[in-house]
Amino acid sequence: MPLSMRWLSLLLLPLLVALLPVEHVSADKAQQPALQSVGVSVSDLGNPFFVRIAETVRQRIRDKFGTSVRIMVKSNAYDEARLEQQIQEFIKLKMDLIILVASDPYAIEPYIRQAQRAGVKVVAVDVNASGADATVTTDNVQAGEVACEYLADQLNGKGEIVIINGPPVSSVVERVAGCKAVLNNYPDIYLLSDSISGGGSYEGGMEAMALLMESYPNLNAVFAINDPTASGAAAMARQSGRGNFIIASVDGAPVAVNALKAKDPVWTASAAQFPATMASTAVDLGIELVAGHQPAQTKILIPTQLLRDNNVHLYHGWD
Repeated sequence: MPLSMRWLSLLLLPLLVALLPVEHVSADKAQQPALQSVGVSVSDLGNPFFVRIAETVRQRIRDKFGTSVRIMVKSNAYDEARLEQQIQEFIKLKMDLIILVASDPYAIEPYIRQAQRAGVKVVAVDVNASGADATVTTDNVQAGEVACEYLADQLNGKGEIVIINGPPVSSVVERVAGCKAVLNNYPDIYLLSDSISGGGSYEGGMEAMALLMESYPNLNAVFAINDPTASGAAAMARQSGRGNFIIASVDGAPVAVNALKAKDPVWTASAAQFPATMASTAVDLGIELVAGHQPAQTKILIPTQLLRDNNVHLYHGWD
């Protein structure tokens, strides 16, 4: 090729390349997050604890992605069939991530597997869920232990205790197991009942407490599996003019904080949970999973803290 033609071809090459068809990528598409939609199912949107979990999931996602991610929140009301339907709905809607509070840690596994086969990542929060890609819960055994160690200490190792139980989910089962493990160390403390459930609610706590006071007039202490239950139990004690026993519970909810700050003579302790921390951690794990990364930890336990009237002023609430 003559030298002049060679120089001409070199000069024309950039122009020819520029004229070749290229795929146009918009700025929006280039910045589109891997996470585009999230389905959330919690146990009870009438319980402030689960409301806080749902609100924190929303806020954490908005902090990271703005309003570009579609979020759908539902309550499964501790109903396994309802949760299964919600998971199937999330699958049909092609959600990228499901964050759920399981109503049964094992029965839900086939539906979790179904979601995973459809390419959906699943993170369990508050309650264990077999087959989930990751799980974030309170150390519920520890919560039961510290609450009942406190009760045993207040009774000087002697007395009668009842447990107001709740829905048969892993968080409740583990709290009761932790409580019983502690009480086994005190031969002069008698566990009179652990079979009556308050359903995890204020109304259920009132009903259970009324029955237990009638059945065991000399009881000295009560372990309630959550704060709504304890709040109802304490209300029934006041309504009945009974102030000769104490209650410890689990949650660290605002209603418990107020009772402790007011030095309630009946409801005297609550093992605090940190639902915002749980929910934020669940979102972060979900983002990693949807992006195709394997988190360093997929089973995370959040420690609890026992609140009493002498330390509740140091507590920052449901962070």
